[in-house]
Amino acid sequence: MSKVCEYYFAPQSPWSYFGHARLIELAKRYEVQIDMKPIDLSQLYNAAGGLPLAKRPPQRQAYRLVELRRWSEHLGVPLNPQPKFPPLSGDAAAKLIIAAKLTHGTDAALALTGQIMQAFWTADCNIMDSATLIALANEAGYDGAALSKASETAAVQKTYEQFTSEAIAANVFGVPWYVVDGEPFWGQDRLEFVEAAFKK
Repeated sequence: MSKVCEYYFAPQSPWSYFGHARLIELAKRYEVQIDMKPIDLSQLYNAAGGLPLAKRPPQRQAYRLVELRRWSEHLGVPLNPQPKFPPLSGDAAAKLIIAAKLTHGTDAALALTGQIMQAFWTADCNIMDSATLIALANEAGYDGAALSKASETAAVQKTYEQFTSEAIAANVFGVPWYVVDGEPFWGQDRLEFVEAAFKK
């Protein structure tokens, strides 16, 4: 039986974006199953004492931009650290991703997640806009309108709330967050340790 990696993330998080493709590659290499769980960051921060970006002190916001540029260059992953649309909410994108997972499976949802993240962080796409999300799903080869409709169902909303509740119960306080064999890892800069856990 293969290992499972619980993957808590938010589609509007640049750090989730930086780690997303690398996690998928590692999981494939070591035949690890990814249990993807997009979560509501606002609820997580309320529970864990975190602050949304706009409410953080200026010096922390400034250093965040330095780190985003640094990691973008280090990883060779393009990213606009100050996108046209501020990453205020990932709810609509998260629920579209959940709908894709429920309808087409995890691999399809992971691929769509990567496309949504890239569109937001490199092409100034507004992932809070339903028409934009429909277009991105269409580009990925799915029926965007059908997925969008599914994302508004009670079942998807319940799943989104469940994932968020699970994150809070597991003492998650930031994203991306990975759990392997009960061991937590916070941040895309911990993927080296995640890989070591995959090897065990």
